Amino acid sequence: MLGLFNKSKKRTERAKILIVDDEPDLVDTIKRRLKFFDWDITTASNGKEALEIVSNEKPDLIVLDIDMPVMDGHEMLRRLREQLDLRETPVIMCTKSDKVQDITMASSNNISDYITKPFDLLDLTEKIAAALKSRDD
Repeated sequence: MLGLFNKSKKRTERAKILIVDDEPDLVDTIKRRLKFFDWDITTASNGKEALEIVSNEKPDLIVLDIDMPVMDGHEMLRRLREQLDLRETPVIMCTKSDKVQDITMASSNNISDYITKPFDLLDLTEKIAAALKSRDD
């Protein structure tokens, strides 16, 4: 189930995942876990930095926090969805917020999933694999 590849990519290429969060320890933990599945991991600490990376790297999936400095996750997601070539990029919101308004706002921007912190790393990994598989189907 894990270690999936996009149909548009050669099977020798690894799926690219961008983690966007301003908590360095959490980012490091997620990054170490995801590398076990042979995914190529890139990180950003805010939405502005993430948009720059996205336009250059074109990740296959984004794990995105909401509460960050410079540009929050909602604004980053809104801007991402405005770009035609990135509109369908799967996004999993991974945040402390379980507020209905945050979940509704994220869902209105076509997210793949929503997970609240603290979370189980296996759960996040399964959600990533499912979103990558769904994109390939």
